[in-house]
Amino acid sequence: MRANVTCTLPTPAELDTSLDGQAVPKRVWKATLLQVGGRVWGSGCTFIILALLARHLQPAEFGRFTFLLAIFALLDSLSDFGTGAVAVERSASDSSLVAPVLRQARRARLVTSSIGFLGLCLWMTIEAPEGPGWILAAAIYPFTHALELSATVFKRRISWGVPVVARAIASTLRLGLALLCLRLNVQSAAIFLFATAVGSATANLMLHFAARPHLLALPQSTAKIPSILPAALPLGVAAICQQTYFYVDNLFVRAWCGEEELGVYNSGVRLLAFFIMFAQYAHLSALPWLSRRHDKGQLGESVGKLTLPLFSAASLACGLILPHSARLLELIFGLGFERGGPSFAWLLGAVAAIYAGASFLSGLIASGHTRSVLAVAALGLLVNLVGNAWLTPQLGIEGAAIATFCTELTVAVGAGLALARFGASPLGKWPLAWLLPPALFALGVLASRALPV
Repeated sequence: MRANVTCTLPTPAELDTSLDGQAVPKRVWKATLLQVGGRVWGSGCTFIILALLARHLQPAEFGRFTFLLAIFALLDSLSDFGTGAVAVERSASDSSLVAPVLRQARRARLVTSSIGFLGLCLWMTIEAPEGPGWILAAAIYPFTHALELSATVFKRRISWGVPVVARAIASTLRLGLALLCLRLNVQSAAIFLFATAVGSATANLMLHFAARPHLLALPQSTAKIPSILPAALPLGVAAICQQTYFYVDNLFVRAWCGEEELGVYNSGVRLLAFFIMFAQYAHLSALPWLSRRHDKGQLGESVGKLTLPLFSAASLACGLILPHSARLLELIFGLGFERGGPSFAWLLGAVAAIYAGASFLSGLIASGHTRSVLAVAALGLLVNLVGNAWLTPQLGIEGAAIATFCTELTVAVGAGLALARFGASPLGKWPLAWLLPPALFALGVLASRALPV
């Protein structure tokens, strides 16, 4: 295992050469494809688990399982609270800072994980859910995120092979444990939750032990470094805002349209989450390179080079899909889901906007302006709440989708304006080139209407 890990990491000289160029490094695209491949495998395992449990558990127990998963997703965001991105940004240009930065980040994650654990205990005291022992045992898993920070040694070098393999093994383990529970005819959502947590914790432990030899080999700075909390705090709050505006539309749709329409709406949301993973992993992979370009005063141009091809390709793809949105939902989810076609069409517009907004936000993180990231996320949450409160009662699930599109468009424009304010406009030398993505979107719609589907 260690021999394979060693082979995946570049030498410091190779790292400097690959990350200091003006063009987007090939390592960024390679790392993105690796992560997308791992995500596809992980999503496949999760889909199998959910499909099996939907048939195995009682409907109420299955709903309880998905609710518990949502709670633990929030605990994950709380545990990270922006420390992962700040650790990469702070250590991207100086390997001697990795160890002291990670010490600070680990302490912060232990604190935030403890807050999450106490909050979960409070909720359990009020709700008194079934299987409290299994839920509390599963709640130990977020504490392993402190060890997962060791993977920064791979992230800062854009060497994602080991993290992707670890996550794939964890997904496979989760699937195996779920199949074992099914074999034993387990009927408790809490036990399945514990099995899921065991798989996720295993990945964090694997990453720590794989990265540990490389951490020990790095030079260690003895100088006192600034606290990462002022930079991480806005990112952490921003992540909570993003989680909220991603899920809050469910409350509006459920209240005004009912649970059946909520299922139709969420079928499109699930496809949205799948379509945007390339954007998520591209900006995550590019963060060390963007941090170095910021140090050289070329952040805006670099963000533009990263964003424009992604935004253009996503716009063309979404345009090709849009005329057949209802048919696509019916093919994937079954008869009756075609009713979500109009709402899914708006969500496709949100997908295109996310491919711009994700890279712009990554540029803000690379520049160290994390308070601007928080401001943009808070503005997005406000737009989403107002949009849902206004549009969902009038237009149903299509109104919720319009609110989502307006939210993501607001985030993209807001992040782009924030970059320009700090002298790193992504429009760069080719402002007219940014007319290409909407033109490709329109071209995709026109071309797709001519296809015999």
